Amino acid sequence: MKAKRGLTIERMVKLGRVSRSGFYRFEQDADPGPDRDMDLRDAIQKIAVEWPSYGRPRVTAELRHRAWNVNSKRVYRIMREDNLLCVRRRKFVVTTNSNHTRKVYPNLARNMILTAPNQLWRADITYIRLRDEFVFLAVILDAYSRRVIGWELDRTMEDSLTLAALRMALQHRTVQPGMVHHSDRGTQYASGDYTDLLKAKSITISMSRKGNPWDNAACESFMKTLKYEEVLRNEYRDLAEARGSIREFLEKVYNRKRLHSALGYVPPAKFEAAHKKEAAARQLSV
Repeated sequence: MKAKRGLTIERMVKLGRVSRSGFYRFEQDADPGPDRDMDLRDAIQKIAVEWPSYGRPRVTAELRHRAWNVNSKRVYRIMREDNLLCVRRRKFVVTTNSNHTRKVYPNLARNMILTAPNQLWRADITYIRLRDEFVFLAVILDAYSRRVIGWELDRTMEDSLTLAALRMALQHRTVQPGMVHHSDRGTQYASGDYTDLLKAKSITISMSRKGNPWDNAACESFMKTLKYEEVLRNEYRDLAEARGSIREFLEKVYNRKRLHSALGYVPPAKFEAAHKKEAAARQLSV
């Protein structure tokens, strides 16, 4: 190895009366110059501020959406160096009460292969803690796009809660022939008013198997996302404040902005729009 002006390393350390290891240590401690990752680091930090719960896969996907051609290992290294890696998610309690005498229905959802929206809806309930009380949230997701299509927040876990969420979904969606509604075996979903409304709309009823929470895992996953990315980051004073903040998250953030790994890292609304465009193109080509 030779240094500038033709001097060898051996000659320089001899003339400078320093050890060879000391020479290399001085070279490593020299000013490294500008950070080559400065622009990328800045972009990652902005994403982390906007989406505090995003881990390396979603941050990488979001960077690519923003025209960055970046390797996931490089993203992981920068996130680790800047202490931007996500913390482990917490577990939450279940709100299902299946100890009732109402009719339950077989699980039809687990064998379905979805090809479009409005083939399968999934419903679930969770609790949300306010400053001085607990309230309850019922949601309905389109299983194909993971989009929230109906929801209601209230102080009661009675049938009126789930009925309000169902009516919102019916108001915003067109029921397709053979569409299936899936839920757990909770008393709210087995109530006469709820099942009668489904039947009146020609919707097939499906329920999870007894003692098998994995049958509605997509809804459980959504609820954890909601808790981790919205509820645990806020302290709601009252029901009105919680309703406004959760509406903002569900309708403007989760549905329209948040990247979903199961959808190829695009938001549910964008995923549905792409499906609609492709379906229209297929019809024109026929």
